[in-house]
Amino acid sequence: MHDPARSQRSSAVAAPQPGARPRRKLTRGFWLRHLHTWHWISSAVALVGLLLFVLTGFTLNHAADIGANPSVVEGAAELDAEALALVASLPETGTRPLPSALRKALSGRTDLAVTDAPAELGADEIYLAMPRPGGDTWIAIDRTSGVVEWEATDRGWIAYFNDLHKGRDTGAVWRLFIDVFVFASLVFIGTGFVLLWLHGKNRPSTWPLTGLGLLVPLLLALFFVH
Repeated sequence: MHDPARSQRSSAVAAPQPGARPRRKLTRGFWLRHLHTWHWISSAVALVGLLLFVLTGFTLNHAADIGANPSVVEGAAELDAEALALVASLPETGTRPLPSALRKALSGRTDLAVTDAPAELGADEIYLAMPRPGGDTWIAIDRTSGVVEWEATDRGWIAYFNDLHKGRDTGAVWRLFIDVFVFASLVFIGTGFVLLWLHGKNRPSTWPLTGLGLLVPLLLALFFVH
């Protein structure tokens, strides 16, 4: 026997609530849209870094074939009495950054950008090494006479970018950039791999080519790298 009240209650239960969002089904199209979004975002973030690392990978691989003429500048000067007093106030052992007033005095005498890198303190000499990408600089201070000697070496732009590739003497900010670049590259690679998997059924050459990309460097490393 038909019960109109029961039918009305069933319809009320089945009917969606006003303003409620319908539940989406995680379909292939949903994943494709999100994977494509993350793929192009990560590629945009990693694009310039990837270009830099690819080019410097080539220059590092051919470092012996790329000529370079380092530029070396040497000099000597003598500290004034005020700066010499600052030198005398420093301990005779250990490592520590030089006082800012002494760094300023050294910059004025040498025309170098003297950093707060730790200096090696000795009884007779203070030695400050300031390596940087593509070159290095050192300053030596005679504690008795106040004579300052220095040498600055610049190995050129290719050496500069090669050191950026290796993270050599680049500082904390560049190392942080490399970490961000690595993360973006991993997202780019991971989403690319999943997209290959989703489209692979319609492209029979996908996995043979992917396997070849793994097999070739593996065989080269096993048989030709000694």
